Amino acid sequence: METWDEYRACEALQQEVWGEAFSERVPASILEISRRVGGVASGAFADGGDMAGFVFGLTGVEDDRRVHWSHMLAVRPGLRGSGLGPALKRHQRDLLLRLDVTCCYWTYDPLVSKNAHLNLNHFLATVDRYVRDMYGETGSALHRGLGTDRFVVRWDLGPGGPDPFDPRNPARGELEARLARHAGAPVADPDGRDDAPLPGGDAVRVAIPADIHAVREADAQRARRWRTATRRAFQHYLSAGWRVLGYLPPQPRGDDGALRPDDAGHYVLLRS
Repeated sequence: METWDEYRACEALQQEVWGEAFSERVPASILEISRRVGGVASGAFADGGDMAGFVFGLTGVEDDRRVHWSHMLAVRPGLRGSGLGPALKRHQRDLLLRLDVTCCYWTYDPLVSKNAHLNLNHFLATVDRYVRDMYGETGSALHRGLGTDRFVVRWDLGPGGPDPFDPRNPARGELEARLARHAGAPVADPDGRDDAPLPGGDAVRVAIPADIHAVREADAQRARRWRTATRRAFQHYLSAGWRVLGYLPPQPRGDDGALRPDDAGHYVLLRS
């Protein structure tokens, strides 16, 4: 993004993606200023000039090193699944490496299955911590009824290392094999009962639904139980030093091979 029209198009796309009542839109002035001090504010545009997606983040200092916080990535609804999101992430990575930034953070909702698979298994990011209600009340319909609990993930970008966008990257195959070895690990209780004991051992799985937004639309109370159960499990294990290995996507339970919203995928957590 380089012009005020493009920055304002980004404002409009934020409203389209997060809803009319979204109170956390990043204004055009901040988008413009961020680029002057090492931030990233980049858009992707369709042939007709309309903004198709964008990525935005800020660069700062942590422990005497440059780091980047990727605050927003959005793709116009009709273009999701086209590969545009990963392309924007690759573009962001390339810009950051030119600035000698080798560590990038961002957040995502641990209940969103597609983001779990993309962030942990595709980008090979690692979970740094779990934050309860990180953004408070945003007004967005996407967050209504679930709050804004988030995983903070860390993406190590060191130059010369394996390219996370290369499908032949051996790290992906190694992760897939390790996840498969723990596919039978005990599952933390998915029903949100505060008195249910959480399993121990060397590995556990934490279940999330295939489509939390569809679950919420059908049964808001059930969606809140998912949040309660997963929050309890993640806070318990991560505070005890366990780490998230990756994510096992859900397998269809129906005879037709189609996923139902409540079909469970699983995070695999290992004792450190």
